[in-house]
Amino acid sequence: MPYWKPERQVNVAQRSIEILIGRLITDEAFRAAFYENAAATLEAFIESGHELTAIELAALSSTPFEFWAVAAGQIDPRLQKASLTSGKQ
Repeated sequence: MPYWKPERQVNVAQRSIEILIGRLITDEAFRAAFYENAAATLEAFIESGHELTAIELAALSSTPFEFWAVAAGQIDPRLQKASLTSGKQ
């Protein structure tokens, strides 16, 4: 039996992954929390009302942390949410 989701569920899950990736790239504190404890950060993200599939969770867990740091370093700093505790502005 093929696995499928109603279109609305797919759209909600896609939107959640877009939000998460955006936060990983633009939010320094979120990225640091993810680096320190990815499982807890993802759990909190889901508990805040976002949906992620098991496949998305596995893909996020297998993506090297350096990828998010490099991506963050490549976008205009005006799009970054800097952490006030890191010493950066």
